[in-house]
Amino acid sequence: MTLTTARTTSSGVRAAGTHAAESRSSEPRPAGARPGGRAAGREADGLAVASFVLGLLGLLVMNILLGPVAIVMAVIALSRSTARRGRALLGLALGIADLVVLAVLVTANGTVSWSLAG
Repeated sequence: MTLTTARTTSSGVRAAGTHAAESRSSEPRPAGARPGGRAAGREADGLAVASFVLGLLGLLVMNILLGPVAIVMAVIALSRSTARRGRALLGLALGIADLVVLAVLVTANGTVSWSLAG
């Protein structure tokens, strides 16, 4: 695309110049919006989904690692106002559940390691 700009010289005459660049809208951004706001929103949505998946996976394996990671990712996604708020809350709840399962298994077995064989 071609963007035509006009500038005023020191003598007060307007000079037109043509620059190859993307056109940018001059509409004001909403309050609290950051430059590249949609990219930040996608990142927050990705964090919400990742926290949900890691929290769910943490119930089965490596809950000592995946639980806290799911909690941190969910909190970051919620602080960035994700569009997938429900997924982030589920990720937070599953991360907490991972730690609860770990605490129950450590209390029952007396060790951090456990197996389904009994």
